[in-house]
Amino acid sequence: MKRAERLHALSEMLRRNGSRGCSAERLAREFSVSVRTLKRDLAALERSGAPIWSRPGPGGGYGLAIGASLPPVSLSPAQAVALMAAGSTASDAPYADLAASGIKKILDVLDPRTRARADELAGRVWVNSISPASRSIKSALEEAMADQRVVRIRYTTQDGTTTTRDVEPVLFASANGQWYLVGWCRLRNAMRWFTVSRVERASVTKTACGEHGIDEVGEPPVSARPVHGRGN
Repeated sequence: MKRAERLHALSEMLRRNGSRGCSAERLAREFSVSVRTLKRDLAALERSGAPIWSRPGPGGGYGLAIGASLPPVSLSPAQAVALMAAGSTASDAPYADLAASGIKKILDVLDPRTRARADELAGRVWVNSISPASRSIKSALEEAMADQRVVRIRYTTQDGTTTTRDVEPVLFASANGQWYLVGWCRLRNAMRWFTVSRVERASVTKTACGEHGIDEVGEPPVSARPVHGRGN
């Protein structure tokens, strides 16, 4: 049984046992591996986000929260490298840190042979490092977008004019190699595009956004599309 298949089977066995749990020894026997290997598998499942609980002492063991399961992860080495490359070349994108964390979780549960081949192939793909905006600024913009709250920014335009504005975030957009925060500017009382790299300071307020929606931004370019992946 490949490791990815074993991890899926292990998570399902833990789920089926519910609150009863299973000892590490019993699980190791079930999958014909050593207790040490079994515990490494449990650690990999936890890193991937599986809600595993453990209970020490007689009658204790390991279990998975009721209703939880882990889908099987089966990637080719090339698919794994594609994820790594996408994450490396988009370090300035919104939520890039979360994406990198998610990619690591996926790679952690690959079977050792696939991971080794992926690591070897990854050494043959070089990317030019991008200097993203300040982490604190990106975090504030991302939080404001996710929670739909007004963000206060200090912003310098291309001609050098600096202003402080309250903005209702509507969407993030990538165009011409730049990331933009598109939102309703309360200073100008209009929809505006703000180059993220020109935001010098950002803080999330407690004020909820109004009713301004994506339709107010205007028609997107023909080549533009959301990142949810449904369609090309």
